[in-house]
Amino acid sequence: MQIVFFIVLTLFLVVTQTIILPSFSWFDQCFDLLIIEILFLSFISSHFSIVLAIIIIGCVMDSISAIPFFYHIFSYVWIYIIVQIVKQLLFQRSTLFVFIISIVSIFIQHGFLLFSVFVHQGAESIWEFNFGLLIRQVFWGVVFIPPSIWVLNAFWQNWILKTKIFQKSGFNNTEDKVDRIQ
Repeated sequence: MQIVFFIVLTLFLVVTQTIILPSFSWFDQCFDLLIIEILFLSFISSHFSIVLAIIIIGCVMDSISAIPFFYHIFSYVWIYIIVQIVKQLLFQRSTLFVFIISIVSIFIQHGFLLFSVFVHQGAESIWEFNFGLLIRQVFWGVVFIPPSIWVLNAFWQNWILKTKIFQKSGFNNTEDKVDRIQ
């Protein structure tokens, strides 16, 4: 049931990022919304299976974007790795940590984009890079990522509670049916 939650979340964020937000002039060049999901996955689990989920999410984004393939995969995996390292070494789930990692995540994505531009077009193209876009995305990231993670955590806790209740009631109904048969 946990997979259903993240599939729905991924679809919601992809649709919001690709269809809804570009129609608003303030959000037409918003940060990658799937960073919210990647950070949340990084916070709730340290298991290696999460890396596979992150690679799948990256494949989805690489498939629908015009950016070179593996861009999202690499940036998402690096965000996950950095969050795991910082969680282990420094601190975990503090407000300051969420703000800092939000900014770092956007810088990671832009770093990969800048590297891609450098590889394809040379060193001169770095100075033509849109640093104003980076500043706008960092601003929107600081405004939206931390509250989104906290709201997502509330939805996640509610989802876990509802699925446990649903599974328990389904199990009880099965026991009642077995007792009636005997």
